[in-house]
Amino acid sequence: MQIQITDVFLRDGLQDEDVVVPTADKVSVAQALVAAGITRLEVASFVNPRKVPQMGDAADVLAGVPAAPGVTYTALALNGRGIARAVEAGATDIQVVTSASQAHSSANAGQSIQDALANLAAEIAHYPQIHFSAGISTAFTCPFEGEIDPAHLLRVVRAFQAMGITDIGLADTLGTSPTAQVLASLDHVLGAEPDLAYSLHLHNAHGQALETVTAAVEHLGITRFDSALAGYGGCPFAPGAHGNIATEQLVAHLHTTGHDTGIDEDGLHEAVQLARDVVAHSPAVPAAQPATR
Repeated sequence: MQIQITDVFLRDGLQDEDVVVPTADKVSVAQALVAAGITRLEVASFVNPRKVPQMGDAADVLAGVPAAPGVTYTALALNGRGIARAVEAGATDIQVVTSASQAHSSANAGQSIQDALANLAAEIAHYPQIHFSAGISTAFTCPFEGEIDPAHLLRVVRAFQAMGITDIGLADTLGTSPTAQVLASLDHVLGAEPDLAYSLHLHNAHGQALETVTAAVEHLGITRFDSALAGYGGCPFAPGAHGNIATEQLVAHLHTTGHDTGIDEDGLHEAVQLARDVVAHSPAVPAAQPATR
């Protein structure tokens, strides 16, 4: 089976690090990923740079990544202001994000789920030329509220569907959700809305993420997954969040189990080493400043 991998090192992988990787180094990592055969990369997040200074150069990164046939660069936005900034920077593929948890939405986006969705819907309507996908954080487990009711998750999915979004990413933000729980929630959502395209964004607290991938492919036909070089990542607004499933481990696992990704493992390991090097040699995050919205 053909599996699509989206590498999120440049966004999710770096947003929780205690360093700010220079733009030129981010572009170099993007070049290495493309050379290894990655065709979809999440490269930037248009969020408040005072809150997430690691993403302060989002527009410059988007402008600097190499154009290549068949390669898609995505950017993330949490609200209307972020969408407008991303469009102004030239983004053509934007993932809009909200949480399945009210408490995480307040911490991450500073507003309720309902307000976040309304804000996104109003802004999305202005940009019919942009391809929007949706990401739902804490889709299965929240650090504040615990297990998420699948019926509630479905309501959030349908809210995005009402905006005309058909690509839905579900995130195990903490990385602690058992495989059985993820599959049960997925089964509930897919059973109700089978015509949407789903992907999984798995963090990996207990080493169970590869098991979840295998089960999602074999039992539910999920063929799109997010991952990050060397397992970097986390969420600044989700206490206890662990790193992403590592792209190199995910690709090796998929190849071993007979699936095709179109990704060269040797090239991927070169990208991993580069990613580790640029993080190790980057300057520390500046001292915190008063947040503005």
